[in-house]
Amino acid sequence: MTFRQARATDHARLFDIWHAAVVATHHFLSEADLAEIAGVVKDQYLPNADFSVFADASDRPLGFMGCTDNNIDALFIDPAAHGQGIGKQFIAKMKELFDTVTVQVNEQQPQAHAFYKACGFVDVRRDPLDDAGRPFPIIHMAWRKAS
Repeated sequence: MTFRQARATDHARLFDIWHAAVVATHHFLSEADLAEIAGVVKDQYLPNADFSVFADASDRPLGFMGCTDNNIDALFIDPAAHGQGIGKQFIAKMKELFDTVTVQVNEQQPQAHAFYKACGFVDVRRDPLDDAGRPFPIIHMAWRKAS
């Protein structure tokens, strides 16, 4: 298993990972919300952003992470691979690169919040709406290297 940069040929698989992970963990989204967000992810986000991929021995992606500088914009793991430490390995790579790492999680996603807390992140602030103005509160979190 290895980390590598995503390729254009990965986009369909990355979308499948994203969709399966969101269906498994984002129970607060309505079908209409999910359909709207899925269109944006598939048509705009995946083709235009850079991602790191964690791939199995056959080079099939099991998860991916997108970042802007020290901020984790997206971290999605195939639900079939949850609990294998893939997410923690992505976080460890970020901690090697930066003294401070930030992330935003949906408040209605307690498992993601708990995951980042277990990785040493702390709550910084809360916004009542997501970036699109929907009523899905966002918790801003940060990890800082010990001095």
